[in-house]
Amino acid sequence: MSAATDEVARWVSHRRNTELVLVVLAVLIGVFGHAAAGLAVHDELPSGLAAYSAMLGGSALAAHLAVRRFARHADPVLLPVTVLLCALGLVLMDRLDQSYAVRYSGTYQAVPVAPNQAVWTVIGVGLMVLVVALLRHHRLLQRYTYLGMALAMVLLIAPAFFGADAFGAKRWITIGPLSVQPGEFVKVMIVVFFASYLMANRDALALVGKRFLGLALPRGRNAGPVLLVWAVSLVVLFYQRDLGTSLIFFGAFVLMLYVATERTSWVVLGGLMAVGGAAVVAATQYHVKARVAAWLDPMAIYLPEGERPPGIISDQSAQALFAFGAGDLTGTGLGQGHSDLVGFAGRSDFILATVGEELGLLGVTLVLFLYVLLIWRGLAAGMASTDPFGKLLALGLSSVLALQVFVVAGGVTGLIPLTGKALPFLAQGGSSTVANWLLVALLIKVSDSSGKASTLPEGNATILTPVIRV
Repeated sequence: MSAATDEVARWVSHRRNTELVLVVLAVLIGVFGHAAAGLAVHDELPSGLAAYSAMLGGSALAAHLAVRRFARHADPVLLPVTVLLCALGLVLMDRLDQSYAVRYSGTYQAVPVAPNQAVWTVIGVGLMVLVVALLRHHRLLQRYTYLGMALAMVLLIAPAFFGADAFGAKRWITIGPLSVQPGEFVKVMIVVFFASYLMANRDALALVGKRFLGLALPRGRNAGPVLLVWAVSLVVLFYQRDLGTSLIFFGAFVLMLYVATERTSWVVLGGLMAVGGAAVVAATQYHVKARVAAWLDPMAIYLPEGERPPGIISDQSAQALFAFGAGDLTGTGLGQGHSDLVGFAGRSDFILATVGEELGLLGVTLVLFLYVLLIWRGLAAGMASTDPFGKLLALGLSSVLALQVFVVAGGVTGLIPLTGKALPFLAQGGSSTVANWLLVALLIKVSDSSGKASTLPEGNATILTPVIRV
């Protein structure tokens, strides 16, 4: 038993030391990137390099120490990848701040956003540390399932009635100088509810009703939850004109439902409902219709005003495509692009265009690989979990992250219509940054639980909860 315990201790120590090395590497990449951007733009090191390095390094170290103390068995890759994405985002925002200050001098677009984003990053790391330290086990979240769902619904609907209409969508609640996007936090809360609900009702949802065209359809009485989530998604899409949030909520639920029941019919039914709902809203909501028109013909903005399709009023999509084209394979070089031409959105969802122009196709591929790595390790934590709630929770959180990256990257590259969501960790957005740090904290807790189960000595294997297929 002593030899086995020593082996486990060495394994745990190796994981945490590996994480520390990767975190330090992520911080160094961010620091060198910040320095390179400053040298490229001003031929000198940025004046705030020391403060940036201290902020990023201190936050990353605090997060690592929290994981080392309170989640020793967690996956050693989740935290470093998150730190690296945040570091790259701060580098790009600071680099764009300098270009915006010149091009849009005297306007709101010239106001720097990198300092505020750094503050939100510190707040996000602080929340992550609190969750890792205070949440003893992810299963404790089940105690607050319905309370959390009720609060989530209130927060989700609130911007439709109390939020300001900004850039064509109502997804913010403004309180004095502070602007909050509650949908970013709701995506985490609603996944917790989905995981708890599906764990308790998966057997009923897996029952087969009638067959149609060879497809085993679910029973009508069990379709209620899907219809409810579909209705909520349509409400968000119709009243808030928020296509991205609707797709993320409904898509995550359908994916979790499929994993819980293993019924392909739920995916088919969910896909048909999503397409039908989006078609109806696109036909009735001018803002959504305009985004579809801009997606179908982004270059129409350069036609004479009388010849443009209705609703096309921005050249953002066209400028993004120009940026990707200018970047070629390796990019123009950090600080040497002109993606500030995109306008106000250049530091939010269109920040991916900056990556494409200045770091090229190679840079975009590496950034997307970081997201894939983060999502994959989250799914791996769920697969290794010994309880169905943990499996569904990790799957839901990873799916939410994957769907958000897809709708943003797809919109910027022209694969799908624009949604206006922020690219997680990389783009400007306080609410998005804090909520995504919360998401990573929960994945770390699920991973820690999975790691503990896998390191118990073989002689104590009987105390494990049997792995339940979900």
